[in-house]
Amino acid sequence: MLIGVTGSPGTNEADPSATVTAASATITETATATVGVEEPTASSSPEPFAFGDTWKLKNIDPAKPFEGTLTVVGYKQGFTSVGKASEEAGAPGYVWAYADLKLCAVKGSHIESSFNWTLYYSDGSRIERSGSTYGDFPKPEYPVEVTLTSGKCARGKLAFAVPGDKRPESVLYKPEGLDEPREWTVPKA
Repeated sequence: MLIGVTGSPGTNEADPSATVTAASATITETATATVGVEEPTASSSPEPFAFGDTWKLKNIDPAKPFEGTLTVVGYKQGFTSVGKASEEAGAPGYVWAYADLKLCAVKGSHIESSFNWTLYYSDGSRIERSGSTYGDFPKPEYPVEVTLTSGKCARGKLAFAVPGDKRPESVLYKPEGLDEPREWTVPKA
């Protein structure tokens, strides 16, 4: 199970007043890191990151300590493949797109899954990652599942079948144990 957070978008500073709820206990950290699952402030959700901004993660389980960094490097819509995105989506007008992702372990180990990622659209719709892995998809592909250990990273392109006439608003990361997804804003085309 993952994850906590330190810092704000584009910074390396921690929120000294962050409060975390784990099980039925409330923990307040005043050091440089928040341990546990991220909780939004009373006024709003966490601010979205820009592509290239790094989110610092921490595991809440002391039996499996993990610290890492996560970023969305980029997004591209409209690559071609032998497989048709419209066939996968079951609707006409779909094209292939990918998010370029990078997760690195700084301390400990963590099992990462591509199922933690979705695309979010301004109308509220969400698109899950493709269930296909055609041989001509952009490389390297983001792993479906991988164990990360200290000093190792998982980086790759995760494919999605998306509506060709729309662009997502953001790329979302929501692993089990995180109350609110972290998001990276997709720049305008």
